[in-house]
Amino acid sequence: MAGVGGTKRAASPISPPPLKRKSEPAVTKKAMSSFFTPASQKKPDQITWRIVNNSAVIGKYATESERQGKAQKAKIAAFDLDSTLVSTASGNTFPRNSSDWKWWHATVPAKLKELNENGYYVLVVTNQKAISLKNDLKGGRSDSKSLTNFKERVTAVMKQLDIPLSVYAATQGDEYRKPRTGLWTEFLDDNDLDATGVDLSESVFVGDAAGRPNDHSQVDRGFAVNIGVPFQTPEEFFLDAGPEPLVEPFDPTLYLQAEPDGDVLPPFSRQSPLELVIFCGSPGAGKSSFYWNYLQPLDYERVNQDLLKTRPKCIKVAKEHLAARRSVVVDNTNANPETRAHWVEVAKEFNVPIRCVYFTASPALCRHNDAVRAANQTLNPESRSLLPGIAFGDFLRRFKEPAMDEGFQDIIRVEFRFRGDQEAKRLWGQFWV
Repeated sequence: MAGVGGTKRAASPISPPPLKRKSEPAVTKKAMSSFFTPASQKKPDQITWRIVNNSAVIGKYATESERQGKAQKAKIAAFDLDSTLVSTASGNTFPRNSSDWKWWHATVPAKLKELNENGYYVLVVTNQKAISLKNDLKGGRSDSKSLTNFKERVTAVMKQLDIPLSVYAATQGDEYRKPRTGLWTEFLDDNDLDATGVDLSESVFVGDAAGRPNDHSQVDRGFAVNIGVPFQTPEEFFLDAGPEPLVEPFDPTLYLQAEPDGDVLPPFSRQSPLELVIFCGSPGAGKSSFYWNYLQPLDYERVNQDLLKTRPKCIKVAKEHLAARRSVVVDNTNANPETRAHWVEVAKEFNVPIRCVYFTASPALCRHNDAVRAANQTLNPESRSLLPGIAFGDFLRRFKEPAMDEGFQDIIRVEFRFRGDQEAKRLWGQFWV
């Protein structure tokens, strides 16, 4: 249509209004439905996590098909995680990130699902000391990076399996760390199995730390012994392989033999009215217990560097006792001839005989003693803390067996033997390292 004067109307500079967009609610229908669903009708989260005593990390994967009405005595199939259920996809010893994993063997998922179908609780018990439980608030993340990576990796494992599964991880060197039984006790309590009981003979624990020549330890085998279930390696359980030879394992029960009947000569007796006795042996070899059991009743005074802090202070106190006509026991490690020579000189100065009590306990036994002592106050009257591994390595590096030509009147060899009541035996007879 022509305008005034026959000219065309100029095009409007204003664009047509945009199509009206359909508004979308910020909250999804599913979320809205969940909000208005009574709490009693809501499904629990499929994966839940919690931390116990700022130490144990516990994850649970629940499914709609989770068993109801469990048998009176439960059967439990428990597994270590790394190098047992999974390994790293990269080939590294430790995973580089949360996605660096694959099944240890292709048979693992099917075997675990079969266990679930046969009524077993499927449980993972793992030592994860690399996890830090300190909060990390950078980037809006409350968990540390190591904890986040662990949760993400385990979550991926859980989702692939899609069966009821619990994961219990120890992050500290405390009662939760295998071979100690804290995580097992926590699992039993969480599932009320401490009341209904477990069919131990039909249960199993599978792990790679089995005490074989190339294994880093035997903590998995020791854990199985502690909780009273059969043990298998991953090769035995998943691949039907035969048992492999073991490095001569440390077995605490070998030291719990009954006391001999009849009169037995004491392992130590006084030979002179005044004498200097020095101990020689690793930390954890039983030196202090030997003093309290056998020498303190004979009125020997104890000199101990853990208490006095320095050798010069020990020598000063020992000389004071000898000058007062009191016999002395030097309750230190006295690992080599150079250290022992200081005490030989003291004996010469006071013209008294010097005797050596040599404690022959193996390194494995000493570490066991140290761990039991630190973890059980009833077996730790002096409140000793757990020694660092370097303490045992340093002793072995410096150690030379004592010899008579160092100037000793005699050398009494002492093989370790546990002494204690039934409860003490029960505690000491477990694996702790």
